[in-house]
Amino acid sequence: MKLADLNNILYVEDNPQLRCVTKMALEVIGRFHVCDCDSSRSGILDAADFFPDLILLDVASCNHDSLVTLEHLRRIPHLRDTPAMFVTGLAAAADVAQYVAAGAIGIIAKPLEPLRLASQVRQLWASRQKLPGGFGFTASMACHE
Repeated sequence: MKLADLNNILYVEDNPQLRCVTKMALEVIGRFHVCDCDSSRSGILDAADFFPDLILLDVASCNHDSLVTLEHLRRIPHLRDTPAMFVTGLAAAADVAQYVAAGAIGIIAKPLEPLRLASQVRQLWASRQKLPGGFGFTASMACHE
């Protein structure tokens, strides 16, 4: 079974400078369409009218943690099975286990490298096609090149 192409990304990041640079890198270099949100609340509200192929969440952003945000996004019917990735400075095995348990297909470790970000996202997206059921990963599949 061929999985869907990656075109649309819902991105939640509260840091305006990082959000702007990341969005630009994903749109200009990766040619993705990015709906960027400045908070968990904004992400949840915007997600009602946006149909992303991928949810990208910054772990440290928002008024509450990104795992809770993902849980709320999963309650929106069209996002129930949408793959998610986390951007984080916390890439230790115990942290990665939390993201996997939440259903993440990968993490991208900070600091972000804007010129490599689109290829990191594509690499993790492609890796899900090689796994049974298309979901889950091991700590070695986290992108922190």
